[in-house]
Amino acid sequence: MIVRPCSQAIVALTFSYYVIEPLFPDCEQPAIPVTLLAVIAILVLTFVNCKDVKWATRVQDIFTYAKVLALLLIIITGFVQLGKGNLEYLQNSFQDTEMDVTKVSLAFYSGLFAYNGWNYLNFVIEELKDPVKNLPKAIWISIIMVTIIYVFANVAYFSTVSPVEIKSGAAVAVMFSKRLYGILWWIMPIFVSLSTFGGVNGILFTSSRLFFVGGREGHMPQIMSYVSLNNYTPMPAVLFMGILSLFYLVSSDMYALINYVSFVNWLAIGLSVISLLYFRYARPNMKRPIKVNLIWPILYTIGSIFLVILPIYAKPVETGIGCLIIASGIPVYLIFVTWKKKPAALQRFFDKSTEILQKLLMVVPEEKKLS
Repeated sequence: MIVRPCSQAIVALTFSYYVIEPLFPDCEQPAIPVTLLAVIAILVLTFVNCKDVKWATRVQDIFTYAKVLALLLIIITGFVQLGKGNLEYLQNSFQDTEMDVTKVSLAFYSGLFAYNGWNYLNFVIEELKDPVKNLPKAIWISIIMVTIIYVFANVAYFSTVSPVEIKSGAAVAVMFSKRLYGILWWIMPIFVSLSTFGGVNGILFTSSRLFFVGGREGHMPQIMSYVSLNNYTPMPAVLFMGILSLFYLVSSDMYALINYVSFVNWLAIGLSVISLLYFRYARPNMKRPIKVNLIWPILYTIGSIFLVILPIYAKPVETGIGCLIIASGIPVYLIFVTWKKKPAALQRFFDKSTEILQKLLMVVPEEKKLS
């Protein structure tokens, strides 16, 4: 309820910044239009994901191609500039670097946010063909490809944009294109807008499946596990994900949002990996269709500790708010999961609410869809 919707809000804001950039080329984008455009993007994609799974996957395919094309254009142009001898900014790219370890940990938040898509694959494993074979392969291929492309893109930026400008600008690709593409500079904001639009769709598509399974397993209201009678999509889960994302748009400060979401994210994932280590020790003979060498979860746990402990010291207010938000999940867990013998009046209220939502959304339990 924190990591995925907040991530979607961040990517939607990035989409808005790039769409609006050509309209305000010489000044800062106004906050209200940026937020409204992000709202529209989330609402449109929520409708698409509610309507048809094929629509959602086609949107993802098309906009992923746009993302890769934009990055390849940046890389090729940047390396041409480097070949011409424009190495000044690259040589001084680490000038004024700060060695404060707490600031380094917060810098990792912004950097690792760009690579956070690797774990989204796990949420659509039910819709993956031969997941035991294809899930590890997809993760390895995507991480290697994204790492190479992103590193090369950042090297390309330094051929034209100074480190100071990169740190101060929200739309670095626009600065880059204005200096190299002349009157065609607007191509880059369009490409990046398309790619971030696809990013919003990808987060919505994968994360709604997380709520869907949560409803199925009894960790969230049962209505979350229902599917559309006409479209066979997990409509309640998609709507919940979309609506929840809108709440995070009350702030247009992407870096503050990244700090919020990253602290919660790395704490949750770190605890999950620690659980993996515990089960590998306590239940060594448990069936494990996908198994990795222990060195990887150990290294990951060490990295997670670094990314959780130090920011508490560096940003105590933001991480404290993150802890309070996590703690708010305790009453939800107690009410919906552990409390089995609810009062009859409360149970009737839950049942009536589910019935009303069923009729309003035209959704049914997934068993009825399969029958």
